Amino acid sequence: MRIGLDVSGGDFAPQSTLDSIPLLLHKMPEEDKLVLIGDEAQIQSYLQSAEISDTRLELVHAPGVIAMGDSPLKAFQQKKDSSIVIGFEWLRKGKIDGFASAGNSGAMMVGSVYAINTIPGVIRPSSAVMVPKLDGGNNIIMDVGTNPDAKPDVLYQYGLLGALYARYVLGINDPRVGLLNIGQEEKKGNLLVQSAYLLMKEATDYNFIGNVEGRDLFNDRADVVITDGFTGNVVIKQIQAMYRLMEKRGLLDDYFSRFNYEIHGGSPIIGINGAVVIGHGISSPIAIKNMMLLLRNVAKSGLHDQIRNAMANYGQ
Repeated sequence: MRIGLDVSGGDFAPQSTLDSIPLLLHKMPEEDKLVLIGDEAQIQSYLQSAEISDTRLELVHAPGVIAMGDSPLKAFQQKKDSSIVIGFEWLRKGKIDGFASAGNSGAMMVGSVYAINTIPGVIRPSSAVMVPKLDGGNNIIMDVGTNPDAKPDVLYQYGLLGALYARYVLGINDPRVGLLNIGQEEKKGNLLVQSAYLLMKEATDYNFIGNVEGRDLFNDRADVVITDGFTGNVVIKQIQAMYRLMEKRGLLDDYFSRFNYEIHGGSPIIGINGAVVIGHGISSPIAIKNMMLLLRNVAKSGLHDQIRNAMANYGQ
């Protein structure tokens, strides 16, 4: 397994990404390779000062940086020497099995869709995050911002993508898929959700259990919760804000400590021809380490191959 890390990506890069290297090497199997994509002189200087010499490391020189404020599409087209562009080029050519960055999320989405391409049959790729359940395990919420203006058929298909992610990456044998709504009744909600429900209740591609409410995000009613990217993004940022408030007020316990973004590392892009994970811009070394471990799990699962197989029989 060869996983690529954008060393230049993130609000605190390259220091945070570089400081994640010893943490990650401690968790990586001996047969894996960590491909560091960034300014080679900076990386070499860090490795020498930290006295790190490991055959599992490989350096790829990428002196350019797509900054957080850059226009994603324009930067991806013009900054050919950037760590994000070169990372996607290596992934497209099969030189690495997965690529992750805490850098410009828009540029990561551009690379995912236009360099790696959406799997044939997938209407829109989705991003997903995990929310801890009270009694253990996690709920997968998708979408969380990739597609704010989803259509009913997109939400239906997100149910399939989420079920495949839950099965092959998280090891849930028969994942339960719920549709986020303001009530459990079939006729509740806006036109988008009502129309999506009519499609999803006839699903033969996955185990649809009906509508779930906001309070169900933290219990064991479902394993995958489907919503549009606008709603999902609001929900996730609300959860993040509540975690920070509780942290500041000293109210964290074992359960609420699991909401720390550092634990989950990042959001996989589901529905593309490869393994890609986007990390939070403020990622710490611990968060980047976990982002890379998530990337490895996604790549090792062969999720994109499983989705491609499912799409071959989709709608039949």
